[in-house]
Amino acid sequence: MNSEEENIIVASVSVLRNGEVFMIQEKKASAYGLWNFPSGRREAGEDLAEAAVREVKEETGLDVRLKAVTGVYPFRSASGQQVILFHFVGEAAGDALRIQNDEIMDGRWVAIDTLLLQPDEQLREAKVIKQITRRLLRKEFYPLDVFHGMIR
Repeated sequence: MNSEEENIIVASVSVLRNGEVFMIQEKKASAYGLWNFPSGRREAGEDLAEAAVREVKEETGLDVRLKAVTGVYPFRSASGQQVILFHFVGEAAGDALRIQNDEIMDGRWVAIDTLLLQPDEQLREAKVIKQITRRLLRKEFYPLDVFHGMIR
């Protein structure tokens, strides 16, 4: 392994509404058909919270207000890259849902507890999604300022 390996920084959001979370179905070849929270790579110079809000808007058309953080999740992706995922909790600021067709096949609101019952092969990075889901169910949240100004 290259000691100079670059970490991929990802911002991810659980958009919550009445005990449900919005999930997207990936269209990218590397994760085709898999369900995930709206998420994506942080752009150079972008604050983590800005990246999270931008990704939700790009993938779903929803404006989101971030409320909290569930944590940081380091993992190695299926392609072998080291990923550091920063996960936020938010709520939709409107109902203007518009699924982005380039990278997203579908999107839907699902009961949070049903994510734990989903077969791993249907979820992108199932171990991470289920770890986040358990924190959502326990309402194990941290203040937004935990990440404030980090990773620009």
